[in-house]
Amino acid sequence: MKLISETERLIIRQLTLDDAEFIIQLLNEESFIRYIADKNVRTHADAVNYLMNGPLASYRDYGFGLNVILLKETTTPIETTTPIGICGLLKRAELDYPDLGYAFLTEFCQKGYATEAAFSVLNAGMKAHSLDTVLAVTLLDNERSNRLLQKIGFELKGTMALYGSQNNVYEYMSA
Repeated sequence: MKLISETERLIIRQLTLDDAEFIIQLLNEESFIRYIADKNVRTHADAVNYLMNGPLASYRDYGFGLNVILLKETTTPIETTTPIGICGLLKRAELDYPDLGYAFLTEFCQKGYATEAAFSVLNAGMKAHSLDTVLAVTLLDNERSNRLLQKIGFELKGTMALYGSQNNVYEYMSA
């Protein structure tokens, strides 16, 4: 288990196969399916396959990927903290630079956790991997994601078709 960063309220670490049940829950959220995609992850085996061929492969190939976001609870050890979402840097063949991706369980939305996690992951990832540019893409009608990206310093650069939908393309450059 590799720790990526910590904030006042969150622990951010790499995903492991032990996170399979959480992945099933998150990837079947209505908002995940609507704004990201239906990854067809319904069983434990599907989740293990998703983890092995997604985040774990990304760690191996690029040194970064999606991470699990855990609520920092002072009374429990890290192994038993509550997972609330995922956030991390991704490398997609369709984009020239890594991009920031995130998704949270509905009950943890609109509490500032996504902003806190995204800002922390972005800064830690850029520093650790010597990146000067990170992109982000989000559907045009995903108002919360569009606001979050602007709030943490991304600049809207235009739109592009990606996976069959028009998306806003944002860019973040280190100072």
